[in-house]
Amino acid sequence: MKGYTSSALLLGPALLSQLALAQQAPSGVVHWGIQKRHAPNAPNRLLRRAGPTHQAILQNEQARGGYFATCEMGTPGQKVTLQLDTGSSDVWVPDSTASICNKGACDLGSFDPSKSETYTVVGQGEFDISYVDGSSSKGDYFTDVFNIGGTTVTNLTMGLGAQTDIAYGLVGIGYAINEAIVGNSHSLSSQYPNLPVAMVDDGLINTIAYSLWLNDLDADEGSILFGGIDTKKYKGDLTRIRIYPSSNGYYFSFIVALTSLQAISPSGNDTLTSQEFPIPVVLDSGTTLSYLPQDIVDQIWQEVGAEYSDRLELAVIPCSKKSSNGYFSFGFAGPDGPRITVRMDELVLDLTSGDPPKYTSGPNKGQDVCEFGIQNSTSAPYLLGDTFLRSAYVVYDLVNNEIALAETDFNSTESNIVAFASMSATIPSATQAPNQAAVTNRPVATMPSFAASSGFSDTGGSGNDGKDENASAGMPSAFGVAQMSVMGIAMVFAMIGSGVFVLL
Repeated sequence: MKGYTSSALLLGPALLSQLALAQQAPSGVVHWGIQKRHAPNAPNRLLRRAGPTHQAILQNEQARGGYFATCEMGTPGQKVTLQLDTGSSDVWVPDSTASICNKGACDLGSFDPSKSETYTVVGQGEFDISYVDGSSSKGDYFTDVFNIGGTTVTNLTMGLGAQTDIAYGLVGIGYAINEAIVGNSHSLSSQYPNLPVAMVDDGLINTIAYSLWLNDLDADEGSILFGGIDTKKYKGDLTRIRIYPSSNGYYFSFIVALTSLQAISPSGNDTLTSQEFPIPVVLDSGTTLSYLPQDIVDQIWQEVGAEYSDRLELAVIPCSKKSSNGYFSFGFAGPDGPRITVRMDELVLDLTSGDPPKYTSGPNKGQDVCEFGIQNSTSAPYLLGDTFLRSAYVVYDLVNNEIALAETDFNSTESNIVAFASMSATIPSATQAPNQAAVTNRPVATMPSFAASSGFSDTGGSGNDGKDENASAGMPSAFGVAQMSVMGIAMVFAMIGSGVFVLL
């Protein structure tokens, strides 16, 4: 999840294409470009886990488990590379004096406030953020210059992680009400203009909105476009659906209604079902994998031949399944809402950045072991992370509390940027999904037997709680957990909500 060198920027074909598009862009459009780089000494990690618009090119760091972008902080500017996170709302960076940085772990950069002429502390000791995996960062809130791709936010409030066990910072771009200080103080009055709001206040964009195009798993780059959309980055129609508030009526996260899921292969179509439908899912770029209810995940794993590993504490699958012709179709906001296709080559992920482990016995003996991109979770809200988001073009409208979805156009080299016209303007080129009241309907399963109807694989998967309880019914296990031996792997890391936690 971290792995850069300090080598000079090399202009590869993808970046040259983006630079060409930037030259053609209308006034007010800024492209924020970076290129994928690797640190030679980075340890192997298991990867769990048109008007005023501003675009950043994001780096797909597969070995880091997320999407990162480079910016500058302070005067003169100090370069840091931060992870993009739609699931949090603070921009923060490790302090150069933090113990984790003194140990040489902050290879993506840290911030030295003593070297900035414009640094001002505005909340001493008030920055305190924790993630669901137990990782955290604490220190001061400060204001300083923040530069993204040549565009400057003059007085952005950020967190400085003096006590942190996370070696890189984040660009949280969620609702301002979800800022760490609001949760810690239990006071709405403590919220400040976070990055999307500050960009509006500085006149850089017209409304609090942005669009996300992560591109495919093997691509070096994706992009985020603040204040607008790019109509050449998706296929078909762009459809608006509602974001759901929390029980107290406030909007904290990007929760939408997942209302159907189909498994489609050359042998037929299967409708999967869950007692949780309509499933509340958060569209979260800070989460590497996707996490859905156990009952529907059992069916998904059965379809593809994945199985839960007690040893690794995650679902694994033969790497050869990446070339499967099967795919999943995710439906949102009722029967007439948008549908997003997710192919198997976006769901079968390398377990390590080095040589993959192998199955040592069973029907897949000798094959490489990969991680599966959809894992199980026991409670809501559920998460659709990067394994889903790469297949979707997603527009986040934080003023009208809407999300727009369309099928992504992988590796598109064209661009047509359209800005939001004004504050509160609806998402350009998007139509509203009809019949959203129908999200209470639960689809009926069409699977008489998981394995019998599956066209993804020749073998079965896991039963309840990820265990192979179908073996007695004559369904061969796709993966013998008790017989598997993964050698040379010391630790398993997972990315959930931009954190890292140890599984083994």
